[in-house]
Amino acid sequence: MSIKKSSKKVTPGSGTLYMVATPIGNLDDISPRAVETLRAVDLIAAEDTRHSQRLLNHLGVETRMQAYHEHNEEVQAERLIARLQQGESIALISDAGTPLVSDPGYRLLEQAHFQSIKVVPIPGACAAIAAMSVAGLPSDRFSFEGFPPAKQTARLSYLQALKDEPRTMVFYISCHRILETLQDMKVVFGEQRLATFAREVTKTYETIRKATLDELSAWVTDDEMQRKGEIVLVVAGSTRNKSDHPMRDEILAALVDELPVKQAAKITSRITGINKNELYEAALELKKKID
Repeated sequence: MSIKKSSKKVTPGSGTLYMVATPIGNLDDISPRAVETLRAVDLIAAEDTRHSQRLLNHLGVETRMQAYHEHNEEVQAERLIARLQQGESIALISDAGTPLVSDPGYRLLEQAHFQSIKVVPIPGACAAIAAMSVAGLPSDRFSFEGFPPAKQTARLSYLQALKDEPRTMVFYISCHRILETLQDMKVVFGEQRLATFAREVTKTYETIRKATLDELSAWVTDDEMQRKGEIVLVVAGSTRNKSDHPMRDEILAALVDELPVKQAAKITSRITGINKNELYEAALELKKKID
């Protein structure tokens, strides 16, 4: 990969903590500013030094690394803060994507703010935002929900609390639990709730598919390949209070004129986000008028 340097030399500030986003798959998805920052800082705090070493080798970065992960976060945060207070510059990176988005780093960042240490974001790749950008679901307002609980009882309770959330929701889901999570979502959110399945984003076997939770569940059940890799699931928000869609009657009337009532209601539900059962009743009334 050839990386063109920016015209302005990156010179890390004394005692500055840099939050540096790294690629989530494709190694070209890193900015020249991020590369120069990683080269210029005194230390890189990495979630997994062995994993990150491959990236640094690829970029030609020789800066020393130190492990910073969930198991040593408390101890290492104090040590890193001490170094920052002595004037060193440090870059925090996760295994992939933007630090702190379901990754370690909160304790370090919290203490940096508390100690009035300068913090600087070096933006870049983020799986949640990448998936959201291609989901084909409302993006004017959305919520990042991270990883659902591993145990089913806790997961069902967690999903139940989100049942009526009107915003589009973004989830990170372990490939080992994707099928059971989709099945639980069907139970709680309803089989016809739309969602976009984004697997291995920016990688060789990238897969993007938008469908109902019922359709996605059947597809993942039948295709073992979809139960491998990194998965982001973008789920449409609740439409429980959205029966006032401006085009509801026009769309339903046009479809009822050409299709069976049940099918017309189902398609209108997909287009407008209105509850299918509510539309079925309205379609029956329209059918009576037409007949």
